[in-house]
Amino acid sequence: MAKLNTQPEIKYTQLFINNEFVNSVSSKTFPTINPCTGQKICDVQEGDKADVDIAVKAAQEAFNLGSPWRRLDASKRAKMMVKLADLLKKNKDYLSALETLDNGMPYFESEMWVDSIADTLTYYAGWCDKIHGKTIPLDGDYFCYTKLEPVGVCGAIIPWNYPIDMLGWKLGPAIACGNTMVIKPAEQTPLTAIFIGSLIKEAGFPPGVINIIPGYGPTAGAAISEHMNVDKVAFTGSTEVGHLIQQAAGKSNLKRVSLEMGGKSPNIVFADSDVDFAVDEAHEAVFCNVGQCCSAGSRTFVQEGIYDEFVKKSVQKANARVIGDPYVDGTQSGPQIDQEQFDKVLGKIESGKKDGATLSCGGSRHGDKGYFLQSTVFSDVTDDMTIAKEEIFGPVQVILKFKNIEEVIERAHKTHYGLAGAVFTKDIDVAMTVAHSLKAGTVWVNCYNVGGPSTPFGGYKQSGFGRDLGEDSLKEYHEVKTVIIKVPQKNS
Repeated sequence: MAKLNTQPEIKYTQLFINNEFVNSVSSKTFPTINPCTGQKICDVQEGDKADVDIAVKAAQEAFNLGSPWRRLDASKRAKMMVKLADLLKKNKDYLSALETLDNGMPYFESEMWVDSIADTLTYYAGWCDKIHGKTIPLDGDYFCYTKLEPVGVCGAIIPWNYPIDMLGWKLGPAIACGNTMVIKPAEQTPLTAIFIGSLIKEAGFPPGVINIIPGYGPTAGAAISEHMNVDKVAFTGSTEVGHLIQQAAGKSNLKRVSLEMGGKSPNIVFADSDVDFAVDEAHEAVFCNVGQCCSAGSRTFVQEGIYDEFVKKSVQKANARVIGDPYVDGTQSGPQIDQEQFDKVLGKIESGKKDGATLSCGGSRHGDKGYFLQSTVFSDVTDDMTIAKEEIFGPVQVILKFKNIEEVIERAHKTHYGLAGAVFTKDIDVAMTVAHSLKAGTVWVNCYNVGGPSTPFGGYKQSGFGRDLGEDSLKEYHEVKTVIIKVPQKNS
């Protein structure tokens, strides 16, 4: 197969503040690494607290009363968002190549996520002139109404696993509601976000409305979370970091926080399922994006009557998965994001072996360069094993056996996460019982990882709070103001 352009030109490596690309105050840089090779792609300007301060000031000025952004009609705001979506699609080939270079995901997946961010922005553009309040029949001679107003300056901290798509999840509702933003892309994958800064300017957004600060979590990310003039912060990432962001918000200005974090999602397969179909779906639920997915079906519960067959076919599926160059057509899995994640996943695999799980396939490095791992399947797993309790975030399928519905629901809840879950069965009563019993933000029935811009996504328990996507996400980005006016005489 002919290869695509594996070395897209790196057009921008600076901070994006006030619609201009600028160096950081310190002029320090950091490397972004190609996970397929472990080699440096380029150096990127490193933003920290001083740069966040400048970006927040720019966002505040753009949000001031009487500013071009605050006076812009909602319908015109929508047109800007649609124009940005169109520019993203126009630059799809370049963005896809750049995302694959920086993240390592297969090129066809990068294409899919460029389409996804464009769809998300278009969806939220449709909401711009539909965000409105109510009139309320208050007793007495008063006219009462509510007005939905933007929160203000919103910080967004973006993860490395789906960089361009997650950017859209934060950008869409925040801008639709009329906020301004300071965005920190993950230090592992900053390149597509920085390039999108140029498209934001081209789409006509006023200076200061959207600012992008590449940098590290403990410096740039912490500065956003702690900032007294950031009114809201949205985060997708680990539960550990989510705790830090929540603490920073409490210690600073009690800013609004929405968190979408880790998961250990149960994927429950009953014996009446179509086994081949369930094997295929469970495989993709775990190995999609080499397991680097917060909603991954990382605990595969299989009813005892089909367990052995399911394990055998899952091993065949894992062994057949194509791992390698993400630019080559047919590749299904790329590398882990970096050395740290590579080592973490290998450590979890070792713990599975030590705890007594059966390593049915995989378990080692794939190839001799980059951060590639074999597709791995563990069987004979019990609930007390580390691989059944902790998020692995890698290409590791953990298959557990269960007897009946009551048992599996109880075991599914033995986790402090609650992001997602799934059930495979031909029995509608079983499907509904499981779907309504699981403490999870999303439950799929006879499918997995299905969604779109209109479907809210978020977690229960320590998987977070607040919602991305859908109408529900808008609530995270507006305030409700009540206005009561004394009138001479009220009539119905």
